[in-house]
Amino acid sequence: MSALLEQLIEGLRVLPGVGAKSAQRMAYHLLERDREGAQRLAERLLAAVEHIRHCAQCRDFSETEVCAICASPSRDRSVLCVVESPADRLAIEQATGYRGLYFVLQGRLSPLDGIGPRQLGLDVLAERLAGGEVRELIIATNSTVEGEATAHYLAQLARQANVKPSRPAQGLPLGGELEYIDRGTLAHAFGSRSEASG
Repeated sequence: MSALLEQLIEGLRVLPGVGAKSAQRMAYHLLERDREGAQRLAERLLAAVEHIRHCAQCRDFSETEVCAICASPSRDRSVLCVVESPADRLAIEQATGYRGLYFVLQGRLSPLDGIGPRQLGLDVLAERLAGGEVRELIIATNSTVEGEATAHYLAQLARQANVKPSRPAQGLPLGGELEYIDRGTLAHAFGSRSEASG
């Protein structure tokens, strides 16, 4: 096997859920059947890596310093929804009528993996909560062990800043991840949120 082909296969393995065999199949497909697609993929991946960064306010992906949602004057700035990932933010945005702002953690507390409050930008979130504009913090972390621990930490952070913490209620299965929950269930859970414990 050529060195370049080995490097391509190894490069494809960085994708979640892609093992050696899957990466090999992808590499062979791109080289045997879709070289134009491979070229487009390479160009778009390079452009994304060079131009997409994190929004200075919510930490979601953005091509500008402040994303369109944070910059919108029509959003309710008194309500802030914390999610683990951009995929979770998109799920809520598409499934609910939520019109507040977001804060994207880009992960969840996991001390064993070296992910603490600082890696999640919780110092930035604490400053934002202390600013007095936010009155409710919707904690929409996943119902996993790490997600629940993160939610507990966030609820304490909110209370320290005299901000009401709440959690989406009813219908979210324990261990479930927001991006995989159907729109109806997510919309109902989001509309029936309750005060978060912590």
